[in-house]
Amino acid sequence: MSPSNDYNSIKQERAKEAGIVRKVVLIVILVALIVFGIAGYFIYNYVSEGLSPVDPEDDELVEVEIPMGSNVGDIAEILEENDIINNATIFQTYVTFKNESGFQAGEYTLSRSLELDEIIESLKTGRIMLEPLFSVTIPEGSNIERIAEILDNETSIEEDEFMEYMTDEEYIESLMEEYSGLLTEDILHEDVRYPLEGYLYAITYDFHEEDPSVEEVVDKMLQQTQNRVYEYIDDMDARGMSIHEALTLASIIELEAVGEEDRLKISGVFHNRLNEEPPMALQTDPTVLYAMGEHHQRVLYEHLEYEHPYNTYQNTGLPPGPISNFHESALRASVNPEYHDYLYFVASYEGENYFAETYEEHQQNIEEHRPRDDEE
Repeated sequence: MSPSNDYNSIKQERAKEAGIVRKVVLIVILVALIVFGIAGYFIYNYVSEGLSPVDPEDDELVEVEIPMGSNVGDIAEILEENDIINNATIFQTYVTFKNESGFQAGEYTLSRSLELDEIIESLKTGRIMLEPLFSVTIPEGSNIERIAEILDNETSIEEDEFMEYMTDEEYIESLMEEYSGLLTEDILHEDVRYPLEGYLYAITYDFHEEDPSVEEVVDKMLQQTQNRVYEYIDDMDARGMSIHEALTLASIIELEAVGEEDRLKISGVFHNRLNEEPPMALQTDPTVLYAMGEHHQRVLYEHLEYEHPYNTYQNTGLPPGPISNFHESALRASVNPEYHDYLYFVASYEGENYFAETYEEHQQNIEEHRPRDDEE
């Protein structure tokens, strides 16, 4: 065979090989495009589904609880477990991408029809996105018996039913397990009238079902109290106060003063008295009325002699427990009192408070601003 024939043969062979290579490369490219296309399709659907409502047509309400200390990952898992979102990973990525933060612990009523942005907004503001069927306002300074009356008037819960739960040891113990950081053995002291007194927070509660149970209502209230209390744990620790002590003092402050400035100053009076050696009796009228279990327009001298563990005229230190619920400002005042040297204060009949460092000054304030008639 001549050299030219060998050259042509080799050339043809190489051309054939090149053609095969081109075909292989083309096939690989086509396969890659198909694979990427399919992967892109599935990724698109995966992300799209993760960003979409679980069911745009389903407005059924679902109670979802976000515990204190939950991070975005925890919240995402809780929402997915409750079928509020399609995908926890997508939700967490979306939140991170949008740089969202400030989610609040608490109980939420959500539905499978909500968009991610609506869920995020609800978690940030601490409010639900759906209209409640009705609302119930529990005023500051309400005790257990007053709360029972309000629920009896505004819900399907009867007063006697609610009060039975308030004295049910098994139920109280179950709540102590669930809210172990809030409800301590202090609430079971033999002199405490109602274990949950002072722990049912004063706020307006929204309800999305016609007949809420006592357990559901109490759980809402305790969650609200827990949220507020945990904000002041460091302040309590700094002052050497337990949660029970802080709430007990907050309940007294709630009933003694309306304005926050006076609350801080009155708290200072109580702390000064407690820190005296030996401690002075707090001598606060609201504890007398709570001890008596009766409402009186004015506290008379004879009332001060009523013997009862809650009567702070007859006993030194704090009473066995709170005497009502409270506003957050009263709790803040109880653990962050104003510093001064006052040991006494008296409220005029118009509600203005006058402070004194000595008993003599205090007596002058009484004579000038709150003179008693012969019947007192």
